[in-house]
Amino acid sequence: MDSVLRLPYDAAVRAALSSLERNLLPDTIVRRLTRLLLAARLRLGYQPTAELQLSHLLLFKRSLLDLPIAILTEKPKSQHYELPTSFFKLVLGKHLKYRHYLCSGCYFLEKSSSLDDAELAMLDLYCERAQLMDGQSVLDVGCGWGSLSLFVACKFPDSHVTGICNSITQKEFIDEQCRERQLTNVKIIVADISNFVMEDQFDRVISIEMFEHMKNYKELLKKISLWMKPDGLLFVQYFCHKTFAYHFEDNNEDDWITRYFFTGGTMPSANLLLYFQDDVCVVDHWLVSGTHYSRTSEEWLKRMDQNMASIRPIMESTYGKESATKWTAYWRTFFISVAELFGYNNGEEWMVAHYLFNKRSIS
Repeated sequence: MDSVLRLPYDAAVRAALSSLERNLLPDTIVRRLTRLLLAARLRLGYQPTAELQLSHLLLFKRSLLDLPIAILTEKPKSQHYELPTSFFKLVLGKHLKYRHYLCSGCYFLEKSSSLDDAELAMLDLYCERAQLMDGQSVLDVGCGWGSLSLFVACKFPDSHVTGICNSITQKEFIDEQCRERQLTNVKIIVADISNFVMEDQFDRVISIEMFEHMKNYKELLKKISLWMKPDGLLFVQYFCHKTFAYHFEDNNEDDWITRYFFTGGTMPSANLLLYFQDDVCVVDHWLVSGTHYSRTSEEWLKRMDQNMASIRPIMESTYGKESATKWTAYWRTFFISVAELFGYNNGEEWMVAHYLFNKRSIS
């Protein structure tokens, strides 16, 4: 947008954010503004011809090769882990299906499915598509609060599960859950995946919504391939746009979600990893409608509102009394924005991609 034209636009955005921070902006307005921003993003992302569309994607792919595996890793960590586990227990389902820095969508098999049912359905789908079996060694990269690690450890008691997270708080929670469930087949490592080194190899490596926080997929997949046994498989889930890819950048006043929730992030396209098969080879590829993710975030918002009496003290102790209202509004708006993003065009623009890779053999 031309800099002169942006002046009144930015002033309007600042006014809206000021109202939002004081909890004066109705949800209907927040949703409408979000949809306007999403429409603008689509206009920016779609090119006039298929040839130009592919050219832009390949240019984006090549640009990633000049970047490190991840950037600004400490910032998004603080953005999502300032709040204690007690907040997420009130908002999420019983499996605490919230991964790495950002959220992780569930899978609603029926209209009547509860959030707990949808969490379980997606965890089962991971196991099916990753071809998990009892007795395997499993690496859960970016394991979050351990929803998948704990699920796999319970479902396959003869398996050995290693989870990597970058939060001591998350490790403490998972370790506590292991003690309560008497699980002895789970090990959690706290590390930054971008510079973590490990010699162990696994039958299965699983990464759920970590790639959106990475940049150089060539180097990332090379690193992960070293953790795969020769006959091992890698299962990846990431959220994406169906056609184009872009960076989350904090350039303007309307980029506040990037600023507060997703610094250094990437929105990949549904097919982007197909261009990074130097060390792994694609075995299968699936898409999951964005409607599932949209409904997941609506359920989180609903639970947040239902538990506001308990959440308010958590906000005050975390951000201070003066900032509690602002951050409560930010988290509500974050959930609304995620719901609107994945619900846009009935879930046919932004969605979830699943990949299954095997390890490329060395000739």
